[in-house]
Amino acid sequence: MSTYPPDSRQKQQHAYRIWQTDLFPAQKIKVVLQKLLAASFCPGQQQLVILCIGTDRSTGDALGPLIGTQLTKKPIQDAAIYGTLAEPVHAVNLADTITAIYHRFPRPYIIAIDACLGKPESVGAVDIGLGPLRPGAGVSKTLPAVGDIYISGIVNTAGFLEYYILQNTRLNIVFNLAESIAQGILLLLQDLPTSAAVATKEAAH
Repeated sequence: MSTYPPDSRQKQQHAYRIWQTDLFPAQKIKVVLQKLLAASFCPGQQQLVILCIGTDRSTGDALGPLIGTQLTKKPIQDAAIYGTLAEPVHAVNLADTITAIYHRFPRPYIIAIDACLGKPESVGAVDIGLGPLRPGAGVSKTLPAVGDIYISGIVNTAGFLEYYILQNTRLNIVFNLAESIAQGILLLLQDLPTSAAVATKEAAH
């Protein structure tokens, strides 16, 4: 579970909030990700990685693995998916996973996804922006910051006894957030220029 709020990023230009109650939240997530990728991602030169952080042992912290599982059920090109219900990326193996990503891809561009806790009126919202996630900060764990873009799904209310709150988070909230985020990413990837297409275009110039 990542920290909330993500430092001062909410005040920055490249930070957005999408509400689960909005019309077409998946499409809005796609549009935001397109804007952020246009500002900092180099297709054909960087490998896009979707890193879904969390564990299936806690309802509230299962957001990332649910998203990763939904993504792996679709034929995806030019994006590597890490973190599923079957093979979650969590506090124990996060550092090793990051090392493996950088060993496999010389120039990875990581979209890091995690659940977080927030204000009562923010539950059900999705925060997206440029910069890394800080996983575990919401439950006082020190884990490596990761990501060129962060996606945080606010699954419940912050306060005391965060572990208890995560364990007792409604699955309906987590599942709906996971579905919207996964669909938004899939819509993004459908329109993302492939490495081959980019290489061909660059060769033509």
